[in-house]
Amino acid sequence: MGQKTLEQKLAILSDAAKYDASCASSGTARRDSRDGKGLGSTEGSGICHAYAPDGRCISLLKILMTNFCIYDCAYCVNRVSSNVERARFSVDEVVTLTLEFYRRNYIEGLFLSSGIIRSPDTTMADMVRIARTLREEHNFRGYIHLKTIPDASPELIEEAGLYADRLSVNIELPTDASVRSYAPEKDPATIRKAMAQVRLKKEEHRDRSHTGKRPRRFAPAGQSTQMIVGADASDDLAILGNARRLYSSYGLKRVYYSSFSPIPDSSSALPLIRPPLQREHRLYQADWLLRFYGFELEELTAPAREGMLDLDIDPKLAWALANRARFPVDVNRAERETLLRVPGFGTKTVNRILTTRRFRTLRYDDVVRMGANMKQARPFVTLGGWTPGSLTDSADLRSRFAPPPEQLRLL
Repeated sequence: MGQKTLEQKLAILSDAAKYDASCASSGTARRDSRDGKGLGSTEGSGICHAYAPDGRCISLLKILMTNFCIYDCAYCVNRVSSNVERARFSVDEVVTLTLEFYRRNYIEGLFLSSGIIRSPDTTMADMVRIARTLREEHNFRGYIHLKTIPDASPELIEEAGLYADRLSVNIELPTDASVRSYAPEKDPATIRKAMAQVRLKKEEHRDRSHTGKRPRRFAPAGQSTQMIVGADASDDLAILGNARRLYSSYGLKRVYYSSFSPIPDSSSALPLIRPPLQREHRLYQADWLLRFYGFELEELTAPAREGMLDLDIDPKLAWALANRARFPVDVNRAERETLLRVPGFGTKTVNRILTTRRFRTLRYDDVVRMGANMKQARPFVTLGGWTPGSLTDSADLRSRFAPPPEQLRLL
């Protein structure tokens, strides 16, 4: 087969990058303007959406530098034993693609990951060269996220943080035992050491020198990690517990849960535990409740028992249904911690309630205008113009929120 064109490489390596979690947008309708009607596309090669440190949604060129890999991780489609089409960008090709996409206003930054070629240091050195070339030779000021390689030298990881806005080191799987079973060439201790190094370097670069000079910024958007969900038998309690330890130990900005579906030629080795995308969604919701709503881990996993979240309804609603004795709450009197536990109330809504009720009594329509999802909240609150009566304790309350049963298909 002849040498691949840049467009062919882009098609292969942007598709291969979809397994790297990065807040990528998905699930929308497929639309493009190749028929000459309209502008833009929802499925351009390598384009994903992510969030900048200030909360802006930005478009990134999301690609692998190469999908060649010397490792044989059982859950990875790009593992050395996998029969997939391979491609590799040169350093100059990634730089060119990034700049050309940027000049055409397709993207605002780069998300770069890679398989391991020859050695971790060789691969990491090329990724650093890409970031350094963009910053120093082309004065590129867009967002850069680099997936760093734990086995690479500390010097390379430190240099990467001087050019990238965010670094991420994949934790891979929820437990060390699973990493040793399914990714035997990777060492959990080495992964955690690399994450600790990123945190320490970021802290070092906050301190001014004795002359008062401010050091260069190091990964100003922090670090994140990715955890494969569903490739092993870990329950949701174990997954979320590990995520909490990662947040506290390494100062992570985000743990990305990446749902696993068995690869055809390895499905017998890796069991599919639960519907992957729905489970991933519930884990993200629970993660958010643990970080910003004051919930404890056991509170969220207890309603469904056996350490698993309820797939049919969101974790906060599942908790409220299992703790109906705490409801309904008076929106005009309840404390912030109590209001945050009401299904349908987000942090912004609660802040608006607390601010407004200092001046007047809130009524049902007021809370609706504040952004509350009253379809969920109605059974759990009282306020001016509304009381749930017997609705809170009704036997069929869960069925009002759970999706209707579906007829299973044989094929």
